[in-house]
Amino acid sequence: MMFSSILSKQVFARASTATRSFSTTEKIWKVYLSGEIHSDWREVIAKGVSEKGLPVSITSPNTSHEDSDDCGAIILGMEEERPNWDKIGANMNAIRTKTLLSEADVVVVRFGEKYRQWNAAFDAGYASALGKPIITLHPPAISHMLKEVNAGANAVCEEPEQVVDTLAYVIRGDLPTPRDGDDWVPIADRLGKGNPNP
Repeated sequence: MMFSSILSKQVFARASTATRSFSTTEKIWKVYLSGEIHSDWREVIAKGVSEKGLPVSITSPNTSHEDSDDCGAIILGMEEERPNWDKIGANMNAIRTKTLLSEADVVVVRFGEKYRQWNAAFDAGYASALGKPIITLHPPAISHMLKEVNAGANAVCEEPEQVVDTLAYVIRGDLPTPRDGDDWVPIADRLGKGNPNP
């Protein structure tokens, strides 16, 4: 299933019960998925959100590379010069991007290893300027190149499943099995209580 068809239906899901819940009335969280378009990370997040029954509506930019490049020329007419062609398409795409970013409760920005996602970095900066909570998603190998972007993020994830678990925690307080498995030790046991003199 193409991600655009998932978006057209929007991912609204509710669970009848939750192990931990901050309230009895749940809002629908708007989560904007920005960045890399060459893998299925959006579908993985949409599926995970649905399986956990999270009250989430997912949006994204147009993920068709060809349509994103040509939309302005298709609608307004062809241009002779590449910079003009790109500008009318970029301006048209910005209507969607700016609107959905400004409406988002959480912005997830995915960076992949193969391509330079300048638009994703721009979206992260724009979201930061709007004061939006940001989750970055990328492989560890490119952490150094993204250190400034990650410094502005509220969470830095390596896998789409971690984004789903982050959303589940933020929305409902639900936690997964510790990533470190049997090696995981609560901080109070490992380093002592945070306030030794209450």
